[in-house]
Amino acid sequence: MTVDPNAATQGFPSPHPVPARGPGATRYLVPALVACAVAVGLGVYGKAHDPAGTAFNLAGFSSTGAVKSWLATASFGFALVQLVSALMVYGKLPGPSWSAVLHRWSGRAAFLIAVPVAVHCLYALGFQTYEPRVLWHSVLGCFFFGVFSAKMLLLRSERLPGWLLPIVGGLVFAALTVVWLTSALWFFRTFGVTT
Repeated sequence: MTVDPNAATQGFPSPHPVPARGPGATRYLVPALVACAVAVGLGVYGKAHDPAGTAFNLAGFSSTGAVKSWLATASFGFALVQLVSALMVYGKLPGPSWSAVLHRWSGRAAFLIAVPVAVHCLYALGFQTYEPRVLWHSVLGCFFFGVFSAKMLLLRSERLPGWLLPIVGGLVFAALTVVWLTSALWFFRTFGVTT
C-alpha cells in the first residue's frame, strides 16, 4: 500500500491508503486491441475487396479448393500436435523433455501453412455471408488471425497469470477447428477426398 499522493502535498498522510500499482492492465489491453484490429482489418479487406476467384494453384491438385483443403488439413494436424504438446508442457499428459520445442515448432508450422489458405480465402473469395457455414468460416477465420496475434504478443509478456496463455491458446485452437470444419471437412464431404 502507498500513501495518496494528493494527501502528501497537503502535509499529512491520507486516511485511505491507495493500493500499490502492479503491472498495468495495458499489457493485456494492447494484445486485445491488436487482436481486434487484425480481425476487423482482415474482415473489412475481405468484404471491400472484389473477389478474384482464384489466388493460386499447385501442380498435382485438381482445383484451388483441393489445395486449400489439404493445406488447411495439414495446418489443423499441426494444431492437434500443438494441443497435445501443450498438455505435455503443462503436465496434464506425460511427455518427453522436448515437448516445449515440439509445441513451438508445430505452432509455427500450423501458422505458416494457414497463411496461404487465408490469402486464398481473402483474395479469391472475400468475406462472404451467404449461408451460415460460410459466415462462421469468414468470421472465425478473421478471429483466428486476431487471437493468434494476441497470443504472440502475450508470449513476450512477463509474469502472466498461469491461466491466460492456455485460454488464449484454446481460443486459437477452437477457432482453427471451426474454420477447418466449415471449409476443408465440408469440401471433402461434398466433393470427396481428392487431390
